Amino acid sequence: MQSFTYERATSAQQAAAAVAARPDAKFISGGTNLLDLMKLDIERPAHLVDISRLPLDRIKETAEGGLRVGAQVRNSDLAADPRVRSRYPMLTQALLAGASGQIRNKASTSGNLLQRTRCPYFYDRNMPCDKRQPGSGCTALQGFNRMHAVLGASEACIAVHPSDMAVAMSGLDARIETVSPGGETRTIPIGNFHRLPETMPHVETVLGHGEMVVAVTLPPPPPGRQLYRKVRDRASYAFALVSVAAIVEKSGDRIRSARIAMGGVAAKPWRATEAERGLAGAAASDDTFTDAAEAALAGAVGHGANDFKIPLAKRTVRHTLAAAVESA
Repeated sequence: MQSFTYERATSAQQAAAAVAARPDAKFISGGTNLLDLMKLDIERPAHLVDISRLPLDRIKETAEGGLRVGAQVRNSDLAADPRVRSRYPMLTQALLAGASGQIRNKASTSGNLLQRTRCPYFYDRNMPCDKRQPGSGCTALQGFNRMHAVLGASEACIAVHPSDMAVAMSGLDARIETVSPGGETRTIPIGNFHRLPETMPHVETVLGHGEMVVAVTLPPPPPGRQLYRKVRDRASYAFALVSVAAIVEKSGDRIRSARIAMGGVAAKPWRATEAERGLAGAAASDDTFTDAAEAALAGAVGHGANDFKIPLAKRTVRHTLAAAVESA
């Protein structure tokens, strides 16, 4: 690990200004991803600004009936909060499906959203990787790409975003609150927060340098049954091959509304908006769920070892929707 300097932030704006003042500075909170990357010489910050002790570790009710989750709320605390468990159950399910208890005790809400891909070529400095070294190429395209993206990828990168929490938050239409070095604030819909790789896979979010996430707001819980399903190689401590967060509202034998977000298939949580539109007003039947699954994976492209993800994702969408309807 290269040497670095360190300071402890006293406020969100001061932290943002401290990072913005140096191009080689980064925020650090739980460090569950950044420290690993520093040890492997992938991330090389010369200055770290510790935001872990800022008063951003509370979950508060909002006037509209939702919850405002501070950026420093630990994943374990968010999953265990009674309001989250009762009103946003698929968020709790997603959090508990990710990592170990020890990691959840350290990982923060903002850090979870901002964690970097687990693509093995990104972690191997001997291999070309456009995300690590722009312009060097994507080894995964012709390499071992079993875990990689089938939606929204490009010739520059086919890595996936690893977060479970972000997939559930996408289905819940969460909003990301940030503060800039100058003190300006903005709110970003989670669907606009992460970027697809296109020609610049190293630019992973819409955040400016020094802009800091301070909270995530969950709107009032949507009507309907919420479910999060994660398919992985082993029962715990594994990243998703495919995951699905679904919310289905039923009226009689028909679907009134639905939301579908997928993980493990793209560089960001993937909202299946076409499938959602097709479900509105449709009969709650196997044929409807099959059509929705086909729409959700429309345009999916495999790269050899990950071809299986496309039918796997379709089955997972179909089964998750059926389970949500059955229990609604």
